[in-house]
Amino acid sequence: MLYCVRMFLLGLHFLAVGAVGLIIGLCRPFNPANSRVFARLYSVPATWLMRVKVKAEVGPLWDQPPGCVIVANHQSNFDLFVLGQVVPQRTVAVGKKSLGWIPLFGQLFWLGGNVLVDRKNAYQARKALQKTTRVLQNGTSIWIFPEGTRNPGDTLLAFKKGAFHMAIAAGVPIVPVCVSRYARRLDLNSWHPRTVSVRSLPPIATAGMTQQDLPALIEQCRAQMQQCIDHMEAEQP
Repeated sequence: MLYCVRMFLLGLHFLAVGAVGLIIGLCRPFNPANSRVFARLYSVPATWLMRVKVKAEVGPLWDQPPGCVIVANHQSNFDLFVLGQVVPQRTVAVGKKSLGWIPLFGQLFWLGGNVLVDRKNAYQARKALQKTTRVLQNGTSIWIFPEGTRNPGDTLLAFKKGAFHMAIAAGVPIVPVCVSRYARRLDLNSWHPRTVSVRSLPPIATAGMTQQDLPALIEQCRAQMQQCIDHMEAEQP
């Protein structure tokens, strides 16, 4: 019963934020500050409804000037609510083109200046890469989930190359963001509160790297994130 009530309220909340966000987005379309505003509007009330406390240890992320590539592990659709509280200034995201068709949310995603990618079209994917390079060089950060899909398991999936191509092409740092494994423990039918840890790691510099450095860079980032997630899991009560 509690699950049904919560899902109903989350649905209403999702629609309400979409309506309010649409007004903001139309007033200042494609402003890179929009995404952070939308993220917090989605996140703060939703985590309260879900009885989730976000324990954020993201100093390296917030201290990093805009113009970096942020990579994070992706567990469930609730990541929007969990991670929305730690999105830094002037940050947009890369998402699949189909997100643009979700009523209200898709329009907000577009008006927030985020980048929609058609993964099945190689030409469009290359154009998106060129666009993200320009975005990064203009002092806006890009958030991406390098696993490319939701993964609630203990081990990170192999990382896609796109985020790392972007960072090397623009010569900007990569900031890893790690989220504790909450998806399998989240029970929306319980009053028991849950704590989700979000921790950012020191930036990984890419200046001077070439595409030949790509495999080592990907492996370095993935290994650091896996180690951090494992540590956070060990700290869980």
